[in-house]
Amino acid sequence: MHTRTTTTATGLVAALAALLVLAGCTAPGESPRGAVTSGASAPAPTRSSGTGSPSGSAYQGPRPQDQNLLAWTGDPNDAGHVTAQSAAGVGGRVTLVRVVLQEQITWSNIWLGLAGIDPNAQLANCYLGVYDATGTLVAATADISPQLMTDAIAKPLPLGKPFTAAPGTYFIALLLNGNWATNALTLKSTGAGISVNAGLTPPKLRYSTVLTGQTSLPATVNLAEQSTSTINTGWASQWYAIS
Repeated sequence: MHTRTTTTATGLVAALAALLVLAGCTAPGESPRGAVTSGASAPAPTRSSGTGSPSGSAYQGPRPQDQNLLAWTGDPNDAGHVTAQSAAGVGGRVTLVRVVLQEQITWSNIWLGLAGIDPNAQLANCYLGVYDATGTLVAATADISPQLMTDAIAKPLPLGKPFTAAPGTYFIALLLNGNWATNALTLKSTGAGISVNAGLTPPKLRYSTVLTGQTSLPATVNLAEQSTSTINTGWASQWYAIS
């Protein structure tokens, strides 16, 4: 009888141990299978590497670096509309387009999306430039009038001198002067119209104009004087990129 009782007890213990394993339970002092033990860290969630390559499921979509650019106002694949305005409407005005840089870059060129040209235009004193968040001109091109007369494509227009741009807010400035046919000289844009400045006020407008009667980009502009009166007539959301 003593031998039979011992055998039965041993069998019950083995059966209970098997049930505990199947249920995911453990003996005191042990960690369940797959659990994080005390003092160990759980795996960190996967995030985008910021290099333009997918990392897990956190891919953010097209980035400027995918096209050998450093920054842009938006994916050029979405820049399907054009903006056009009469010489009387925008001639001599400084048009500002805000760009926010997330990292330091060496800024050498401004890419402009030229959608259409007027072969009979008479252009002079046309410039692109860069103002910082204080309204100070930090770089500018030479007169770009000749480049606005040929090749309706996206084209890089070199700054007179490349500069180191720290992270922060900048404004790409365009100044046009001369005579051209309305709806002939046109620029690529998103077609966002008057909604481009939703939720914004000076001096942080995304698209705006300042000053009139300018034949060169001034050394400083007062960003508090940003205006949307011309922007709201259809002169809005030009596409630019940086390299």
